[in-house]
Amino acid sequence: MIRRIWDVTLTVRDLEQAVKFYRDVLGLELKYVFGDYAGFDIGGVEFGLKTWGELEPPRKGEPVVNFLVDDVDRTCKELSARGVQFTAGPEDTPWGGRIALFKDPDGNTLQLTQLDWRKYFSTCARGG
Repeated sequence: MIRRIWDVTLTVRDLEQAVKFYRDVLGLELKYVFGDYAGFDIGGVEFGLKTWGELEPPRKGEPVVNFLVDDVDRTCKELSARGVQFTAGPEDTPWGGRIALFKDPDGNTLQLTQLDWRKYFSTCARGG
C-alpha cells in the first residue's frame, strides 16, 4: 500500500538555472545534483527537477506544486523582491486558504497556500 509521497518532479529546460531559482530565490534546501536531476528536501518529501520530458504547450495535465507557508502576503513580498512575478493572488478561497500563483522559469505552475485551519477542517467536515 502507499505509505507517503516520495517525491514530486518537474521538467525544466536548464537544470543549473532551475536549481538557482529553487535554491536561491525560493530558498529550498538542495540535497544533491546527479546528472540531469536535482533533488531538494521539503519537509521530508523530495522535490525533483529533471531535464527530460515535454515543456511545449499545451501541457495537458500539468501539475501544480503547492507550497504551504505561514503568511502568503509576506512570502509574496519577499519573493517579489527576488524577481518572482505572480500570476494570481494573493486571494482568499472558500475552503480556508489564502493562495497566490506564479511560474518558475520553465512555466511550471507553483502555488503558495496559507491555511486558516479551522475553516479548512470545517469545510472538509461538511464535504465542501
